[in-house]
Amino acid sequence: MKQKRTTIKDILQTAVVGQTYLVKGWVRTKRGNKNIAFAALNDGSTIFNLQVVIDIAKFEEDTLKQITTGACIAVTGVLAASQGQGQAVELQAGSIEIYGTADQTYPLQKKGHSLEFLREIAHLRPRTNTFGAVLRIRHAMAFAIHNYFNDKGFYYLHTPLITASDCEGAGAMFQVTTLDLQQVPMTADGKVDYSRDFFGQPTALTVSGQLEGELGAMALGNIYTFGPTFRAENSNTPRHLSEFWMIEPEMAFYDIDDNMDLAEDFLKYLIRYALDHCHDDLEFLCRMFDNELMERLEFVLHNDFVRLTYTEGIEILLASGQKFEYPVSWGIDLQSEHERYLVEQHFKKPVILTDYPKDIKAFYMKLNDDGKTVRAMDVLFPKIGEIIGGSQREEDYDKLRTRIDEMHIPMKDMWWYLDTRRFGSAPHSGFGLGFERLLLFVTGMANIRDVIPFPRTPNNASF
Repeated sequence: MKQKRTTIKDILQTAVVGQTYLVKGWVRTKRGNKNIAFAALNDGSTIFNLQVVIDIAKFEEDTLKQITTGACIAVTGVLAASQGQGQAVELQAGSIEIYGTADQTYPLQKKGHSLEFLREIAHLRPRTNTFGAVLRIRHAMAFAIHNYFNDKGFYYLHTPLITASDCEGAGAMFQVTTLDLQQVPMTADGKVDYSRDFFGQPTALTVSGQLEGELGAMALGNIYTFGPTFRAENSNTPRHLSEFWMIEPEMAFYDIDDNMDLAEDFLKYLIRYALDHCHDDLEFLCRMFDNELMERLEFVLHNDFVRLTYTEGIEILLASGQKFEYPVSWGIDLQSEHERYLVEQHFKKPVILTDYPKDIKAFYMKLNDDGKTVRAMDVLFPKIGEIIGGSQREEDYDKLRTRIDEMHIPMKDMWWYLDTRRFGSAPHSGFGLGFERLLLFVTGMANIRDVIPFPRTPNNASF
């Protein structure tokens, strides 16, 4: 009977000494002497390697030469208690099959590599300990997100990636077209003739699934989106990507307080899930990159989030005596340094800021009675500042229509959105969580390019 492969994770957790196992993976290192060799094998199932012990006299020289760093091999052998330090068990190799060789040009030889260098070989960096850990955590967080909303009775709604509307009114969108850019058809008045384009109108990649998400909430009650979004902002910073993933729940009959309750519960659930299911990977990242990581995760988990208005936040910042790079005054869009001061120094707790000036927020947010502020909410975390942005949505047709006019958003693009306020409008709320921002916090990585497999940034669409 054909021997079935066992993952290294399963071997280290549940395997029995004295039994025969088949393992397959990539060689991380190989060392030894003229009699015996030790190969560290990793198959991606865990941060830990399995030590394979090779009796040199039992194998052909040609086979042994091919067992180099980066090579892919299959090993069948008996599991034994390890005689050396660093591992409890090891596999005594009985047979070895070479799947794929790797010569000395393999760039991940046994030495330290900078994260900048690894971004240049993004096709190979998942084989490193660091990116193996990050990608396993990324998977766990994606699974936990679906788990959380499913258990709460939310429906997963697939919103379009190609759209004719700009949710944020920011205009930083990637255009989608099939027109021949060498011979663009023009109208009689010298404008691009989009009637000749695939969709018959200008279209772009979505910046958010929120507006369509609201349509789903107005029928299904509670929905969430989780998919890629795109921003054509020329931002070369450690916090910005041109392609990233967003989680956007929208809830009928939720007010701003319900929205804040959900956001806090959601974030705590995800962090608890990471601590419970990704402990080995988190411990590795804590040791190698951010020795305060575990402490910070526990900090968020065990503190109630402080809730205060934007105006109260501005008053605290003005009274702080702190010299900020960006001056503070009522009406400004808060910078990360302001948000982090409130979280890390003033309250020493996560913070939810509400009731922002309407002029710095999007058109769809519900206007407060003062006529100056909207029922927005931003959740602020240590180290990264804003992690969630959301609001109670404006359900009043006339008020929403006025805001659309004030912000010069073409009505021809918004008729379908306004229809939900004409036909059975209801109070509703929602928020957006950038998946990679969450992963920055959970992994302790410093650059957002290092928490997504293949980062898309200005002048970079490789791999």
